[in-house]
Amino acid sequence: MKMPLRFLLSIAVLSPIAASAADYDPPLIVEEAAEFVPVEVGSGWYLRGDVGYIFSSSVGGVDYTIYEPAVPPDPAAFLPASFTSAELDPDFSWGGGFGYRFTEFLRADATVEGYRSSFSGSTASDDPCAGMPDDTSCRSSNSSEVSAIGLMANGYVDLGTYVGFTPYVGAGVGYSLVRWQNLENTSYCVDGAVDCPTLLPVGSSTHPGEDGWRLTYALMAGFAYDINKNLKLDVGYKYRSIDGGDMFGWDSADTFGDGKVGSLDTHEVKLGLRYELW
Repeated sequence: MKMPLRFLLSIAVLSPIAASAADYDPPLIVEEAAEFVPVEVGSGWYLRGDVGYIFSSSVGGVDYTIYEPAVPPDPAAFLPASFTSAELDPDFSWGGGFGYRFTEFLRADATVEGYRSSFSGSTASDDPCAGMPDDTSCRSSNSSEVSAIGLMANGYVDLGTYVGFTPYVGAGVGYSLVRWQNLENTSYCVDGAVDCPTLLPVGSSTHPGEDGWRLTYALMAGFAYDINKNLKLDVGYKYRSIDGGDMFGWDSADTFGDGKVGSLDTHEVKLGLRYELW
């Protein structure tokens, strides 16, 4: 049977196209890999270090006990008394620690901080100093040194950043180890109805210092300045209050002792650096 010419021509044209199509593999479908986002392990953490100058400090009063035999009756008497003055000299402070930024506005840190200061105080008595004439009185000058090392937990609120400056307010609470050095006491005769025989010291004694942990709280305010992406300059004010406690013991002659001091309050300006670990 003869095939039509048109049919033969169609087969001749389509045969190479079909053969060529059969040579292609089926298309491969490749799923696109998820984008890798590096995790910033150190993000939010920072280190800090500060130095400060205590421009004002105060002592909440010093109370002590006088041993004075009662005549009559015979038993000894322990009489309460207080220093007539008590002062702490200005000095420097230090601190350092690490912290974490929770949000753009909230952060917290843990710090070790401390300071050392010289103490001076005085007492007065209507009774004469030991060995001095009746109708005179007695005064004494006292000196010691105190150091405090505190462990503090602090929280801060940053109030926004303006052209590189970030103001903040904060508060802290913790405990401080307060160490008092020996109290040195020097007595002087004071003229009364009778003149004192000398203007020189008429007695001296040493009282062992006491130490202990005291509750501490602090209030802070200041600003940070961005030196670069990670480093900040921190300038601020700090108020710190350390609870009172034992200050000194009895001297060798048991003249007076059992000294207790009120709270130690300081006002200081601080300068520090804060390095953020990114």
